[in-house]
Amino acid sequence: MTAVLLGGRGMLDNLVSRLKAGVVTTGQLVVLSVESAKFIATDIVARRFSWTEFLLQCWFMTRVSLLPTILVSIPFGVITSVQIGAAANQIGAQSFIGAVNGIGVLRQGAPLVTSLMIAGAVGSAICSDLGARTVREETDALMVMGISPIQRLVAPRVLAALLVAVLLTVIVAMTAMTTAFALVVGTGQISSGTYLDSFVGLSQPTDLFLAEFKALIFGFIAVVVAAHKGLQARGGPKAVADAVNQAVVLSVILLAVVNVGITQAYVMLVPQGVA
Repeated sequence: MTAVLLGGRGMLDNLVSRLKAGVVTTGQLVVLSVESAKFIATDIVARRFSWTEFLLQCWFMTRVSLLPTILVSIPFGVITSVQIGAAANQIGAQSFIGAVNGIGVLRQGAPLVTSLMIAGAVGSAICSDLGARTVREETDALMVMGISPIQRLVAPRVLAALLVAVLLTVIVAMTAMTTAFALVVGTGQISSGTYLDSFVGLSQPTDLFLAEFKALIFGFIAVVVAAHKGLQARGGPKAVADAVNQAVVLSVILLAVVNVGITQAYVMLVPQGVA
């Protein structure tokens, strides 16, 4: 009986400690987000923003994420068109395949694929880079010299991620929608005119704005989480590897939760229907 009580108390203590750690991590992420945004705004206004680092990070993020993003977008467009086409054939709504494909890709597919690539490819690279710098005490050296690691290292990466995420979302949307169009029209399910008419009739300009807004939010979250885990790494190479794993997992969870909230708010606030 005593062993059971002790085991239950140990589980409760472990749960409480995890909840406390989660609250602390949330607070640190909020502080890092605010400080990064503040440094971006103030440094640009004061003309001391590190544009060289920003351009280097833009090129790095594009180089590591562009090809994987395109390669993921093509099968995504294929899967979307196949599944939607099968459902539309069952209910006799083939003429709406274009609208459902296009709107689904714009509202959900493009920003989500982009965010996962940013979190997986870009975020892991950023976390490992900052984690290695932290383990080698380079960030401590910056602070000793009076230079904020957030200002010097994090802020340029955050701004670069925002730009790259917006551009990648357009590429994902175009790639997936073109793939779906070619598959549906090429297999003779419907004509190209019917496909385009349904998409133009039911889509709205706000769908594109929603996709770009999601890309900005998702890119910001992924890079902030990666930077936070990298700067918090303590120990040796194993600590860096653990930080990368934690950053990717936490980013994916946060992106899923935020995506649900943004989508629900969009459906509630933006009138839906035939444009």
